[in-house]
Amino acid sequence: MQFRPLRVEGAIEVTPRQFPDSRGMFAEGFRADKLAEHIGHELRVRQTNISVSSAGAVRGIHYASLPPSQAKYVTALAGVFLDFIIDIRVGSPTFGQWDVVRLDTVDRKAVYLSEGLGHALACLEDGTAMYLCSEVYNPAAEKGVTPLDPTVALDLPAGFVPIVSDKDAAAPTLEEARAAGLLPDYAQCVDFRRSLRG
Repeated sequence: MQFRPLRVEGAIEVTPRQFPDSRGMFAEGFRADKLAEHIGHELRVRQTNISVSSAGAVRGIHYASLPPSQAKYVTALAGVFLDFIIDIRVGSPTFGQWDVVRLDTVDRKAVYLSEGLGHALACLEDGTAMYLCSEVYNPAAEKGVTPLDPTVALDLPAGFVPIVSDKDAAAPTLEEARAAGLLPDYAQCVDFRRSLRG
């Protein structure tokens, strides 16, 4: 596996080695020990999510309150997605910036994003994504920023018409969420991740 830190601190692109033969292909989709070498602790998977999306669907920008928030490891099982990692941590040197990784069944990349980061998934071709999550779903802790925020300005392909849920469309902008005190604090996120190292 190859691990590449992304521009947003706390996010990593993971590219597995693929072993094709006459029967098909084999690849390791997730290695807790290898990931731990890069994040400083083992990702404890407490929930997996499977998301089936039609082309045009945009899910996010989602995040969970800290502590404990929710780290995620996301990959495509079918179709093509753009996985956006958005720095919503107040006080971060890259606050408001984002990075993006194409998830498909060609390179079979995955994205790891640590606690406190915002996440959005845009479906380019009908597909299925799988999330490994460090915490179980807690509706009281779930929060969002609208993916249509022109200040965040997620770079969607030309001609892409986003299909967004009513809840995500009505979510606050990044600036509104910051003004309301809804966003995670960068220093607290860093301290929390250090605490996971034991």
